[in-house]
Amino acid sequence: MLVRPLLLAAVVVTQLVTPVAAGRVEVRVADDRGDPLEDAVVFLAGGTPPPGRSGLRAVMSQRDREFVPRVLPILAGTAVSFPDHDDVRHHVYSFSPAHKFELATGRRQPDAPIVFDTPGVVVLGCSIHDWMLGYVYVLTTPQFTKTGADGRARIDGVPAGPWRARVWHPRLRGAESATTQAVAVPASGTVSAVFTIALTREWRLPRPFIGRSERAP
Repeated sequence: MLVRPLLLAAVVVTQLVTPVAAGRVEVRVADDRGDPLEDAVVFLAGGTPPPGRSGLRAVMSQRDREFVPRVLPILAGTAVSFPDHDDVRHHVYSFSPAHKFELATGRRQPDAPIVFDTPGVVVLGCSIHDWMLGYVYVLTTPQFTKTGADGRARIDGVPAGPWRARVWHPRLRGAESATTQAVAVPASGTVSAVFTIALTREWRLPRPFIGRSERAP
């Protein structure tokens, strides 16, 4: 009487432990002059959206009166902390539709993480230091990466199959959907993708000389 339930349990366990065939996507992103492009977010669309996750954490610091990192890609539902490593106060804010908030920071204040649930671009500024700009890019896929100074990055552990690779950058000219490339990820091994994107001009207020007189109270 117990044979069939035991066989069924064995089948279920076998299915749970069977590894999923996965490959790797290597990317290279350049601007329209052919120069490597840093801080480009590359992500894969077309897979099954991941279930809701909890406990995701990320950090965007304020250091030397700049946001570090300047571009932070995260999965929706991630709680982001904004620690202040400067000897001055900052007033971080965003008016972006994806997430509007204001956060006064300082070394003497406890960390206050903010959860980003809505996909899209969240542009950050500081009402005290007008030249400071940062970007949180909220995604619904865990398959993403960000390029380094050499314009290169890779995404590991991608389930085999057809995907659509896209690029976003703070200075991207046009819609990110126009950057779409079809990518066939193998069951093992690597597939490469090369992007060349046009950029808009850099815009932000010039950074003035900061003397020793500016201190946090």
